[in-house]
Amino acid sequence: MITKGTKLYSIFTGACPKCHQESMYVNKNPYVLSEVQKMHENCIHCGFKFHIEPSFFYGSMYVSYAVGIAFAVAAFVISYLFLGSGLMTAFIAIVGTLIVFSPIIMRISRNIWINMFVDYDKEKAK
Repeated sequence: MITKGTKLYSIFTGACPKCHQESMYVNKNPYVLSEVQKMHENCIHCGFKFHIEPSFFYGSMYVSYAVGIAFAVAAFVISYLFLGSGLMTAFIAIVGTLIVFSPIIMRISRNIWINMFVDYDKEKAK
């Protein structure tokens, strides 16, 4: 389902949106907090410039809000509805989830944002 050539592949793996061959990030592990936002300037494989314009990734903050809401709703549904906890426990589960997954939310938001503007190119992938 999620194979090279699809936007979902680039979003979930952090691969170059143009060729899907190399990672956009210096460190693939989002939990190395000192390097969570560090990206390569260009794709090592196809040469695509990730920083399309200055402050390009500021727009990913809007995407981050939506992704954070999705994580919060999932935490609420799991804790309150499936596990039967109280509202205070569900609130704590939401806050804990957002803290634990914030590096992943940040990276997924950046990946979604750049994939909204860049399409996969089969020729660049070769």
